[in-house]
Amino acid sequence: MSLTIDSPQHFAPETSLATAASLQRALDASLTRRMQGTKTSRIVIVDDEVSQIRSLKQYLTEAGYSNFVTTSDATEAVDLIQAEKPDLVLLDIEMPEVSGIDILHLFNLNQTMQNIPVIVLTDTTDREIKHLCLELGASDFLAKPVDPMELLPRLRTLLINKQFRDQQASHSEWLEEQVRKRTTELAASREEVVHCLARAGEFRDDDTGHHVVRVGKYVAVIARELGFSPSRVETVELAAQLHDIGKIGIPDAILNKPGKLEDSEYSIMKTHCAIGKEIIQPLPPQEAAVLRAHSRLGASMLHVPSSPLLMLAARIAQTHHERWDGNGYPLGLKGEDIPIEGRMTAVADVYDALSTKRAYKQAFSREKCFHILEEGRGTHFDPKVLDAFFARADDIVQIQLDYMDR
Repeated sequence: MSLTIDSPQHFAPETSLATAASLQRALDASLTRRMQGTKTSRIVIVDDEVSQIRSLKQYLTEAGYSNFVTTSDATEAVDLIQAEKPDLVLLDIEMPEVSGIDILHLFNLNQTMQNIPVIVLTDTTDREIKHLCLELGASDFLAKPVDPMELLPRLRTLLINKQFRDQQASHSEWLEEQVRKRTTELAASREEVVHCLARAGEFRDDDTGHHVVRVGKYVAVIARELGFSPSRVETVELAAQLHDIGKIGIPDAILNKPGKLEDSEYSIMKTHCAIGKEIIQPLPPQEAAVLRAHSRLGASMLHVPSSPLLMLAARIAQTHHERWDGNGYPLGLKGEDIPIEGRMTAVADVYDALSTKRAYKQAFSREKCFHILEEGRGTHFDPKVLDAFFARADDIVQIQLDYMDR
C-alpha cells in the first residue's frame, strides 16, 4: 500500500489566502501594539538651535509622542541625560563648548548611558566624522534639516528595539532574583537540616545541643585563621556539627555514665563515628556488625557521594578521634594523613569537652583548657592547627559566651 501526500497545490487557493491574511492581521496587530507602546517613551533632544528643537518637538507631537526633555546648552546635556534616563536621545553634533562627539565619548564611560540609543543630527558629509560617531555608539544619522518622513520610522524602530531589550533585561533580572531567592531558601533549608540532624545525636547527652554548634563555630574560627575561603569556612562549619551524629546509636547508660568508662563500654562508645551511614544508607546486617566503631559509624551514616557537604561531614566524623602521633582511632592515621578538617575538629571537640560541664566532670577554666591542649601538641594535635586556635582566643571565648549551655 502506498501513502500519498498532498503537494501544496492540492490545497484550495482560498484557504492559503485566508491563512496568509490571518497571519498578516496578527503581525499588523503586534506591530501596532509595539508602536503604541513607544508613544510614552522619554526622548531627550540636545541641540544648540532652539528653532531645531521646536521643529523636532512638533514632528514628534504630531506623531503622538509627548514625553520630551530638551536643552540647548550642551554643557548640561550629560547631567540631564543621566538624571532623566531617557529611552532615546536626539543629539546635534556641531555645538559650541561641548560637541556631540564629546558627549558620545562620555556616554562610553557610563554603562547605563551606553544602552541608550542615539540618533545623531548633522549637516556634515564628512565620512570620518560619521565613522567616529558609529565607533562611539551612535545608532543612526539624520541630515539637517531633519525630514520627518525619515525621523519618525527610524526613531520608532530604535524605540521598539530599546523596549524589547528593556523587557529582556527586566525578565533576566527577575529570573536572577528568583534564582538568588531559591538558592537562599535551599541554603537555609540545608543548614536547618544539618542543625536538626546534629542535635538529634547531641541531645542524647547534651540537653541544649549547643556542643555541636560551638564545635562547628570553633572549627570555622580555625579555618579562617588558616586561610580557608569564605565558602569553604561555611561548609566546614556545617559539616563539623555532624561529628558526633553516631551517638544516636550509643546506649544512654554509656553516654550519661558519670564515671570513667570500662574498656568494654569505651569500645562501644567508639562506635559513634560509624553509625551515621546506617541511618542515611543502610548496610546489610553482616556489614553493620563489622562497623561497630563510633568513628567509622558516624562516617558511614554521612557517606553520601552526591553531597559534598555530607562527604566532608563523613570524613570529619570518621577522623576527629585520630591523633597526630598515630595513636588515635578508628584507623590509626598519623600526621597529615589525617584530613585537615578532622584535625581541626579534634582540637575544637576536645576544647569544648574540657570547657563545659559533663556528667562526669565540671567545666575547666580557659587557662587549664589551653594548658591541656598545649600538652597534646605534636602528639594528639597538629601544631599548626593548635597555633591557629590559640591565635583566635578572643573569638573562641566569645563563642562560649554566645552559646553557653543552660
